Amino acid sequence: MVFRLQAMAATKFLILVLHCIVRYPQTAGEELDEAMRERMQQRAQLLSLETSRLLQELEQSSQEPSSVAWGALLFAALQQWQFWAIAGVLVLLSGPWWWLRKRSHEQDGSSDEQILSNEESSSSDREQEEEDEQEEVQEEEESDGEGPDDERDLGRTFAKRIQWPVQNLAYRRRVVEQLAGDLLHVFQGQWSTSFSPVLQPAIKAGSAFEGWSPHGDDAVYCLLVPPQAPRGHAFQLELSTVGEPPAKVSCIRVELVCTCMRAQLVENLLCFLHHPEEELRRNQDPSLLDTLCTGSYLDVQKTAHWFQQFVRSAWMLMPLSGRYNMKVLPSSCSCKLQLTNASRRTLFIEITLGVQQGDSDIFLSSQSSEAIFTPSTIWSESYAVAEMKFFRHIARQVPRDSFHLRCLQLCARAMVGTGFSTYTLNTAVMHLLTTIPLSGWRRRDFLLRLQDIMRYLRCCLEEKRLDHFFFGNENMPQEIVLPPALQAATPPNLFQHLAQDPAAHAEALHDFYELRDRLTRLLIYGN
Repeated sequence: MVFRLQAMAATKFLILVLHCIVRYPQTAGEELDEAMRERMQQRAQLLSLETSRLLQELEQSSQEPSSVAWGALLFAALQQWQFWAIAGVLVLLSGPWWWLRKRSHEQDGSSDEQILSNEESSSSDREQEEEDEQEEVQEEEESDGEGPDDERDLGRTFAKRIQWPVQNLAYRRRVVEQLAGDLLHVFQGQWSTSFSPVLQPAIKAGSAFEGWSPHGDDAVYCLLVPPQAPRGHAFQLELSTVGEPPAKVSCIRVELVCTCMRAQLVENLLCFLHHPEEELRRNQDPSLLDTLCTGSYLDVQKTAHWFQQFVRSAWMLMPLSGRYNMKVLPSSCSCKLQLTNASRRTLFIEITLGVQQGDSDIFLSSQSSEAIFTPSTIWSESYAVAEMKFFRHIARQVPRDSFHLRCLQLCARAMVGTGFSTYTLNTAVMHLLTTIPLSGWRRRDFLLRLQDIMRYLRCCLEEKRLDHFFFGNENMPQEIVLPPALQAATPPNLFQHLAQDPAAHAEALHDFYELRDRLTRLLIYGN
């Protein structure tokens, strides 16, 4: 009888211990996700019911008085082999639980950035929904008294059906802006006394900063960094009169400038023109002509490689290096960066160097031209800054619910993989934005404006002519600064190659029909 009491006591004690241990994670594991907590709570309830059932069976099977001392029962339980067997099982089970708890703590620190990004995305989604509701009410009020317009109703319907990519643009823009600012800070602190190009503040140019991208959430954020000639040097732009924009190319000649007067004010500065070569070689760093030039001209590939090396060396001094892994992707004419955070989210940035033409918004850029073979001393004309200023001007003029950027984004998505470039699409839409009243680019006009874009492209293809937007355009906003020669020039034909090559023209028409079909599928199916 005593042995039976001991066995019952041991069993009762172990059930109580198991019940307490299983219930404990419900309070200690609050860091786990909702699904895990729910499963553990259900398991605890089942074990609680099972515990009650076992205790009832033990009480019914025992006719002995309950006056046995708890200390004696515990001592008896410790003598039973069942206690040690179950205790060992409990120890083994506690290992995975503590591992899950530790892992949840580690993930908390690495997911702060993702939580912030998701909160901003959710906030922007809520704001967008509220704006959409307000815009619908406003559209209904404005349409009172007007007759039914099926095309405008369809425009609203299609605009709602399309699955627009969810972009955390605000958060990513801040990361890109911080990177650009940190790079400039490091350069000014450690490279400003060298004879390398002097970097100026980066200019945000490209569709991602305008609020749309053909690549959706995988948008590439483009920066244009203007370099200036270092002390003792000067840049002379040799603008080409051959070729058609945007493939028009030019060169940057590097000249040495006398610094004898300046050397009296700056310690250890020798004049490259008037000091002996031996003394220069012994006491001063090489000139730009000896490092980044081919002959007398600034070399695109050498300059891009120098900038890539600078970014690599500066990265470890930047605060972002503690939150991202940075990889410099292969490129012979720009600096392409891939940033990856702890949550495996990637951010793509492309930094291009560009020398400004006087005080205008036109730059000679290191970005490669469309030519099959381009000498490394050739720099292409870039209108990215002028485009940025144009769309910024439009954004201040259009109604609040303007869909001109959504039109660009949808068409750009459909164009991926065809022979049409984003530059062609930008040019067509910029022409339409200056000819169609800006009040006609609202959401209710979405379908009408898409039809206008496709109709305009088809007319240009049939006529084999698409005028460059920034040449001889009387509708140019005054805030865009262009060289006088561009303002008075006859607009070059961006489709000149189609007029000269019948096969290329036939292929372009085929791509247009493919583009039209893709756009139709996007409108019907929404993705």
